[in-house]
Amino acid sequence: MDPKPQYRAWFESLTNPAERHSLDEVVYTDADGGLLQVRHDMDELKKTSASEWKKLFEDRSNRTAWPYGSGVWGKKEWVLPEIDNDNVVSMYEGHTNLFWAERYGRELGLDDLWLKLCGNTHTGSFKDLGMTVLVSMVKEMRARGKEIRAVACASTGDTSAALAAYAAAAEIPAMVFLPKGKISTAQLIQPVANGAMVFALETDFDGCMEIVKQVAEKDGIYLANSMNSLRIEGQKTVGIEIVQQFDWEVPDWIVIPGGNLGNVSALAKGLDMMLELGLISRKPRLVCAQAAEANPLYRAYQTGFKVFEPVGARPTLASAIQIGNPVSYAKAVDAIERYDGIVEQATESELAEECARADRTGLFNCPHTGVALAATRKLVSNGTIGKGERVVVISTAHGLKFTDFKVRYHEMRLDGIESEFPNPVIEVAASYDAVRDEMLREIDRRFGS
Repeated sequence: MDPKPQYRAWFESLTNPAERHSLDEVVYTDADGGLLQVRHDMDELKKTSASEWKKLFEDRSNRTAWPYGSGVWGKKEWVLPEIDNDNVVSMYEGHTNLFWAERYGRELGLDDLWLKLCGNTHTGSFKDLGMTVLVSMVKEMRARGKEIRAVACASTGDTSAALAAYAAAAEIPAMVFLPKGKISTAQLIQPVANGAMVFALETDFDGCMEIVKQVAEKDGIYLANSMNSLRIEGQKTVGIEIVQQFDWEVPDWIVIPGGNLGNVSALAKGLDMMLELGLISRKPRLVCAQAAEANPLYRAYQTGFKVFEPVGARPTLASAIQIGNPVSYAKAVDAIERYDGIVEQATESELAEECARADRTGLFNCPHTGVALAATRKLVSNGTIGKGERVVVISTAHGLKFTDFKVRYHEMRLDGIESEFPNPVIEVAASYDAVRDEMLREIDRRFGS
């Protein structure tokens, strides 16, 4: 009988493969200050055939055997192979549904449009996928005797919610640094409710990021932002899961909103592993969509990535991607270039109206998904995406986190936006005659006589 496989993973410099670090080492950058990546022993993984990996992942999917029922931990050998199962901190993340947007796709001019609803998860965003890995590794490190006083992140909302929830479940102190007055009430209350130390700073995300990096460097606090490559290991399962949900067929396009850009590189990394291990044989094309008010990657793309300049991110309805100096820029560029990718942008009006159009077909989108949908519309309109191609748009968060945005849209109170598809509440007297008259007028107005 063959010996049990010894799957291994480690941190490795992006530019110097000889520089390696153990995953339980508190390190975020290489010797030159560049980002690290988690590397796996691919030779060992290749000893298992593609068909065997597929069967293993299918057999574990949505089961209750700990921790493999999770969409992330069902692929544990590809994520954190050496961690003790008792130290996994999971909330059954992943396995989010693919929504066939038949009506909305038809209106866009697409026959095969799908939305990957990553917001249908415990804290309401795709950030759960990365945070389960990071917090689990911190729990493992503490069990090994490493002194980690707390975990911390800078956030525009969703990362803080995920960190607070997973840290609370693991009984690990957490602190989050948020830009004061720049995230939704629903996002703010999540880390508050989960017991994190919440600091509202009078700055933007990039300013919060500078503070949390100093806290991590000087005060023994473990950094939980996406510059910590452990997060990418969980987020990369999105691409794997999409392909698995299509019975291991690869879509033609995957469109994803981008802010700090860790999600773009994570998506490519999951696809890379499937290609190298033979589970798929071709690549999708990737689209990264940015808000026009915070678009450093889009601007760099216009120069062929010859010039990158951080920008002062201006206020945007897509607050979670209001980032002018993305940490994972280099990784994202690499992913886009290798996957024949495109970077597109959406104005405030475009993202708001696209959310409204999609919502009227049964969806309920966050504004960041609106950015991705608006980019998709542009690429369909100019012929880049063909009518018969299979397109997956990644919806990164649940619309219920952004009800203020939706209420103001339908009440026509969004500054600078006319609201082409408002649907205000109809106030009418509590009598049958008044209700009937108003009802019939509305039916005629909306649908014709």
